[in-house]
Amino acid sequence: MLVQQILRTKSSTGVVTIRPGTRLADAANLLAERKIGAVVVSPDGKRVAGILSERDIVRVLATEGAACLDGPVDGVMTAAIVTCRGDDTSDAVLAQMTEGRFRHLPVMEGEEMIGLISIGDVVKAQLSELSMEKMALEGMIKGF
Repeated sequence: MLVQQILRTKSSTGVVTIRPGTRLADAANLLAERKIGAVVVSPDGKRVAGILSERDIVRVLATEGAACLDGPVDGVMTAAIVTCRGDDTSDAVLAQMTEGRFRHLPVMEGEEMIGLISIGDVVKAQLSELSMEKMALEGMIKGF
């Protein structure tokens, strides 16, 4: 399955982004309100400056304490971003995520972000694909 097919199955509400300089506390509130695990840091909703995940927040809280929540996301976010394209396969993306130990990947078209996929999105797509293959094989065996 291709990444662009996975994106089509997601809601069309777009990628949740925050601007660089946003307070960490505000970003944490956004993650909690939206029930999401990461937010893209972007100056314009198209270019990716970084990704801030729940893990990033927990890590900085553990080392710096609650005072870090008043600081900007810029120093906490992951700035070295790995991305994918719409024509990448789910197998390739899952391997990237597993190897890199991250759960969210911006989908790019040139220099512009067109979506965000999570490891959950990829696993769900692969399970669906396996289920369809299973049904097709059962049909062939049973003569349907």
